[in-house]
Amino acid sequence: MRLATVRGVDRTHAAVGDAGGWVLLDDADAQELICAPNWRARAEAALRHPARTDVEAHEFANPVPRPSKVFCCGLNYRDHIVETGRPVPEFPTLFAKFADTLTGAEDDIVVRNTDKLDWEAELAVVVGAEVHRADRAQAQAAILGYAVSNDISMRDWQQRTLQWLQGKAFDATTPVGPWVVTADELDPRGGLRITCAVNGELVQDADTSELVFDAADLVAYVSQITVLRPGDIVLTGTPGGVALGMPEPRWLRDGDLVTTEIEGIGVLRNTIRFDDLR
Repeated sequence: MRLATVRGVDRTHAAVGDAGGWVLLDDADAQELICAPNWRARAEAALRHPARTDVEAHEFANPVPRPSKVFCCGLNYRDHIVETGRPVPEFPTLFAKFADTLTGAEDDIVVRNTDKLDWEAELAVVVGAEVHRADRAQAQAAILGYAVSNDISMRDWQQRTLQWLQGKAFDATTPVGPWVVTADELDPRGGLRITCAVNGELVQDADTSELVFDAADLVAYVSQITVLRPGDIVLTGTPGGVALGMPEPRWLRDGDLVTTEIEGIGVLRNTIRFDDLR
């Protein structure tokens, strides 16, 4: 099952989808839908109805627009760890984002005051049930599903201090989507191809079996620190191939198209816009 938030003329709708297309629901978004106690039965009933709605790619908003928490894991693919020159970590390297940091699957990413803008293709884990101090099995059971994300990073801001947050949390710079594929439909541990291309040139190409800490590991670990609730997001880190790891970095520029794709989930297409140039 796929869960989405679709933009309409004057409001957004939650939508449920399968290979046959989309069904729009009365809920304002997918996060509102999954917070209802009977949401899965409603979604399955909607998908039994033959009527479907065509949805254009630009109409997909961030499926979970109000996460109470967005946790991110750095240094979590072995090839990315190698390109940064660091040892494989014993524990997850965590930092945070905010709901305002997130944006949609085909939205422009508007930035300013940076000369070192970088890409980071990532698997996003969406939490579907309250989870606190969980073991691995409990964490896995609490995962609603998976989406595509890109942790667009301002490396010059990130490298001002030892803390990464200020280079990672600018408003509307982290696309998530285009929808959530529920966890009963795929398992990233089996290896899903994850890629990023800039203007059609492939810059990252890996698979999710290379994660040091997988989705359940991360949800369980974060839940030791704080409670996670439906709609919260955990970004699992990026593979090798970022601009920062290049001998001569090729930073993102105004007009660049960043395409992020994960096998079995979907594709993000985001154009970079520099507000300074307007």
